[in-house]
Amino acid sequence: MSILKDRLAKYTYADEVKEAGLYPYFREIGSNQDTEVMINGNKVLMFGSNSYLGLTNHPKVKQAAQDAIAKYGTGCAGSRFLNGTLDLHVELENKLAEFFEKEAALIFSTGFQTNLGVISSMTGRNDYILIDEFDHASIIDGTRLSFSKVIKYKHNDMNSLEHQLAKLEPGAVKMIVVDGIFSMEGDIVKLPAIVDLAKKYHAEIIVDDAHAVGVIGKNGAGTASHFGLVDDVSFIVGTFSKSLASLGGFVAGDKVAIDYMKHHARALIFSASIPPSSAACALAALDLMKTEPQLIDKLWDNTNYTIQRLRELGFEIGPTESPIIPIYVRDNEKTFKLTQYLIEEGVFVNPVISPAVKSGDSLIRFSLMSSHSHDQIDFAIDKLVKARKVIGFGQEAHILAENTAVAK
Repeated sequence: MSILKDRLAKYTYADEVKEAGLYPYFREIGSNQDTEVMINGNKVLMFGSNSYLGLTNHPKVKQAAQDAIAKYGTGCAGSRFLNGTLDLHVELENKLAEFFEKEAALIFSTGFQTNLGVISSMTGRNDYILIDEFDHASIIDGTRLSFSKVIKYKHNDMNSLEHQLAKLEPGAVKMIVVDGIFSMEGDIVKLPAIVDLAKKYHAEIIVDDAHAVGVIGKNGAGTASHFGLVDDVSFIVGTFSKSLASLGGFVAGDKVAIDYMKHHARALIFSASIPPSSAACALAALDLMKTEPQLIDKLWDNTNYTIQRLRELGFEIGPTESPIIPIYVRDNEKTFKLTQYLIEEGVFVNPVISPAVKSGDSLIRFSLMSSHSHDQIDFAIDKLVKARKVIGFGQEAHILAENTAVAK
């Protein structure tokens, strides 16, 4: 056996979980990504999707894809840098810039690649990148490609961030990179405080709004819009794979910076451009966000309803303030058991264990869409209550809630 094969053969964890009948990944869905999906011929309620506005099955979005394929074909067969730029791509970039109130925008093949390209091209060896300890993996990987000095600070802890900023050389480029809404915890970044610190220490800010676009801000324009701080954020990064019902990513910022990225971001230059159907879907979804604000209103109605119910029932959901609701289990095996139990009961959720979260913070990620009904939410919560009794997770939080109710 080769050295590589010998090393790979030592990884047995996935096989062990499969043998236990608890493997929760790569589950095959045989239908569209809606509030109800088909898995192994069974109808299952979907509470694991990032389609916050429920647009992946919207007739206008699907028609836009069909029209784009009819006009442009199925792909571009090249990178944006060379033969892969369509007028459709440029139209989308112009509308993104307008929507996010920035001078220019640039689209990448995926949201992950956007962070790789933007972060790695903006700073050099003698510069600094400061990241929240709970930032997305794409941000972390982007910092690794940058050759810059990378500094982590405690999650949403402004004292920790200032402590790090104060130690850095005044003349160096300092880039603070944060999630707008944190993808596992569901809380919103303390952007006003970060802006104050950035001004004090002459730092730039990148906000990754992957989970904030379509959720917060004017017409769903994200975190900077939500706080009225668009002019104080250097770059807004996002993805099309969530509220925008497609595939791809983007960055919006100053024209001079976007032009620099066009000629230096390797993740853009050496990667094929998104197909015309994906660009058309994103355009259609962007238009729907502006013309149908009730989609966001309904998303928040579902979010507030669900958070209130889960807290009343004593589930530990942390400081979430978004449609991303972590339900803490704090045990890997029980997290897998809970996921399997719920799928058998007709509810799809996502299990999250280390390294996606800290060891001991394992959870299921319960995600909401504007297209969910309260009846569907109630069905899922009833199954969670039943699962808590069967599997025995979160008992301390449940008992605490009961005691609090008695005390009242």
